[in-house]
Amino acid sequence: MEILTLTAVLAGSLGLTAVARRCNLSAPLLIVVVALAVSFVPRMPAIEFDPELILTLVLPPLLYSTSLDSSAAQFRAGLRPIIALGVVLVVVTAVVVGFTVHLLLPQLPLASALVLGAVVAPPDAVTAAAIGRRLGLPRRLMTVLTGESLVNDAAALTLYKIALAAALGTAGSIGQGFAVFAVAAVLGIAVGLATGMLVSLVRRKLDDPLLESTFGIIVPFAVYVVAEELHPFSESFSGSGVLAVVAAGLYLGNQSLRAGPATRIQDRSVWASIDVLLEALVFALMGLQLPTVLAGMDSSGIDNTTLIVAAGVVLAVTIVVRIPYVFVSASLPQALRLFGRERAAPSWRYLSVLSWTGMRGVVTLAAAAGVPLTTASGAPFPGREEIQLFAFTVAVGTLLLQGLTLPALIRRLGVRDAGEAERDEAEELAARSAAMDAALRRLDEILPEMLAGLDVSPERAEKLAARLRSLVETRYRGAVAAISLTAEERETSPHAAFAKARKELLVTQREALLIERAEGRLGDEVLRKVLRELDLEEMALSQTLTSRLS
Repeated sequence: MEILTLTAVLAGSLGLTAVARRCNLSAPLLIVVVALAVSFVPRMPAIEFDPELILTLVLPPLLYSTSLDSSAAQFRAGLRPIIALGVVLVVVTAVVVGFTVHLLLPQLPLASALVLGAVVAPPDAVTAAAIGRRLGLPRRLMTVLTGESLVNDAAALTLYKIALAAALGTAGSIGQGFAVFAVAAVLGIAVGLATGMLVSLVRRKLDDPLLESTFGIIVPFAVYVVAEELHPFSESFSGSGVLAVVAAGLYLGNQSLRAGPATRIQDRSVWASIDVLLEALVFALMGLQLPTVLAGMDSSGIDNTTLIVAAGVVLAVTIVVRIPYVFVSASLPQALRLFGRERAAPSWRYLSVLSWTGMRGVVTLAAAAGVPLTTASGAPFPGREEIQLFAFTVAVGTLLLQGLTLPALIRRLGVRDAGEAERDEAEELAARSAAMDAALRRLDEILPEMLAGLDVSPERAEKLAARLRSLVETRYRGAVAAISLTAEERETSPHAAFAKARKELLVTQREALLIERAEGRLGDEVLRKVLRELDLEEMALSQTLTSRLS
């Protein structure tokens, strides 16, 4: 892909993202629809889809960013449904789709059909998670969706390698296939955890927010490549780069709770920006693949009507196979149940939403594009054009069909956890109380030594001590008061009015500084220093106000 073309795609997709955010629309859906329309423009240059670029440079940072923001504790609590959906369902989908395609197109070898099954098996939770956050899906469901998306790519890509080896004529026994799967999982997780521990140690030694964030950017790429390039027994065996990235991200995300505030704030901004950029790019590339797919239809050797019907069936099977699996898994005996025995089985509304979140993404298209042109014998790879057509149909079809209808389904079924907000408030109150008590105890410990070093009168020292206690207690009381108010009451509360007034004063100060600079009385270095202080204060104020009013 030429630099100019890539720049144009990035600029266009980011512009559409801005429109979607402003209009409260789903950015992935809008980008894909516009990209599909653009692909029909005459003389539109073909956009080459490089699978290595996607799997090595795009997928790792997206997975890593999601892992950093995920709760390791919640991930462990939801491990059973995550494995059931992210591993078992991937295998079930690949097998069902593979045999269905082989029945529809007998001329397509079963091994090639199973390659297709592995290609379309992993859902991408980007769209579903964005919709779920916007509509307030229960945290338990969001954890399962996010966790599934973190592990299903690893399962699907490992299965893809096994099926591809069979189609190429280089595969071993079924037992070797299971061994490849096991080695990929164990080695990938081990590499990820080891890298996470090493990176955590190095970042603590650096004690420099800028260097820590910069160092963190290379982690997903490095850990992915290392895991994929490790071959402990033979070329057939390697670690899972996806699982390595996920393990490293979960570990470092958990360790970041003890990092410095500047590092945490900077990391959050850096990875949020990377997410927006890469997600916009990949969904634009998905839609722009249409001309390439249509050209492949003409060279497949099968009439277009048969291909279109088969593509529709593959799309339907891919969507439908998830629905009974989710419900059946949830109704199995406790030992085999999709959700753990420590919790009651979720309602049918919850399961209905979960069963309709199977939108596919860029991994499906990247894997399809990565199918080689020839087999080990030098013959053309059987069904390569069909695999790319069906993969495109499933990726775009599920994104549009399920992505457009999922919000209506959530609203119709009213899937919410009514007690989640109350539990969060109780947790926050308890946490703030514990933090205040700890701060006051620590103040009592350090106060005598601190006051002894100050040349002030006892009355002045007592006022300083009282002021420190008041700061801690006032912050606690303000938070408690805000928590107890409804959203409408918070908007009209004295705290909100005070915060808005402070923000207005900060804006006025910033404008005054710019006037001083324009009139030549203030240099740029001093201006930037003062502006940074005002910016940090306004950011803290805005984020506190937003969190309280949301």
